[in-house]
Amino acid sequence: MEEHEDYITRIQIEDKEIVLIGTAHVSRASALQVKEVVEQEEPDSVCVELDEQRYHSVVEGNQWRNMDIFQIIKEKKATLLLMNLAISSFQKRMAEQFGIKAGQEMIQGIESAEASGAELVLADRNIQLTFARIWGNLGFKGKAKLMLSLFAGIFSKESISEEDLEKMKEQDMLDAMLEDFSDNFPRLKQPLIDERDQYLAEKIRTAPGKKVVAVLGAAHVPGITKEVHREHDLEALKERPKKSPWPKIIGWAIPVFIIALIAYTFTMNAEAGMQQTLSWVLWNGIVSAVGAAAAFAHPLAILTAFVAAPVTSLNPLIAAGWFAGFVQAYIKRPNVGDFESLSDDVTSVKGFWNNKATRVLLVIALTNIGSSLGTFIGGADVIRLFLENF
Repeated sequence: MEEHEDYITRIQIEDKEIVLIGTAHVSRASALQVKEVVEQEEPDSVCVELDEQRYHSVVEGNQWRNMDIFQIIKEKKATLLLMNLAISSFQKRMAEQFGIKAGQEMIQGIESAEASGAELVLADRNIQLTFARIWGNLGFKGKAKLMLSLFAGIFSKESISEEDLEKMKEQDMLDAMLEDFSDNFPRLKQPLIDERDQYLAEKIRTAPGKKVVAVLGAAHVPGITKEVHREHDLEALKERPKKSPWPKIIGWAIPVFIIALIAYTFTMNAEAGMQQTLSWVLWNGIVSAVGAAAAFAHPLAILTAFVAAPVTSLNPLIAAGWFAGFVQAYIKRPNVGDFESLSDDVTSVKGFWNNKATRVLLVIALTNIGSSLGTFIGGADVIRLFLENF
């Protein structure tokens, strides 16, 4: 049995009553509504759309303070962190526009659970797992499109009225948004919305007590309303996606082909082989160095990008951006102040480039993009020289 009030959905499953509060993540009205509903309902459990990592970020405040930039590079998480920062940037900017704290409704849910004596349930899937499943579901074109969309969100100065924000919680508007979302990123909707609907639904369904209040982003309410009536395997939803062998095969096939082509050319015409080698080195090195320079990297980091790219492009296990990033981080080491101000700096283009921590991430990302372009152009030129000489 289901009942719908303003942004509230009541579901009865046998002797358990579930109250879903559909919120906008940066809405002042949503935070006030959470407080009122928990006080009125006096639930046994309060579920919030947070995992343990985000819960600690919300409770402890500045989640970036203890970040180790060298560890991020070693674990190959620079791109993942940039995605996370891009999303945080958008939410923080919207929250500042309305004069509230991002995720205030989740903070209110935590505080209200504590005040009422209800058990707090962290109901969402680990954010790193969700990102991994999102990334694994996208091809190269989809990944590029997603990154462009995320950074367009950072740099956009467009504002939204609070009235429009509240309208986003209405059912018909929500369905239209999800339909548009699916059209733009069809592979993204499953791990970001559908799978998390199932995960959240199972955590809510099995939450302790006979009355449960769940504080959720409005986008999840329709899915959870449907999924909460059935059982879901949480372990299956937490599995990391299996990687296709093809990217690795292609990643090794290209350098082997380039090396074989240059080696064969050397046996037939040493001068042509030298031309190929020089073309490969210059295209890879220059375009990679241009990427590092675009991130305003230190001159030594730019030089590192130039030197590393021709070699790393022949080995899929390493990337020029990692070397340039290490050099940048060593010479321009981010200090405590950079991490303290990170959440503020990522809300503007200037802040993104001025903060030493995000500068390192940009050096890694843009150097790798340059290296990829250099590999494509240099490889094409190696083939051109081979065909011209033979």
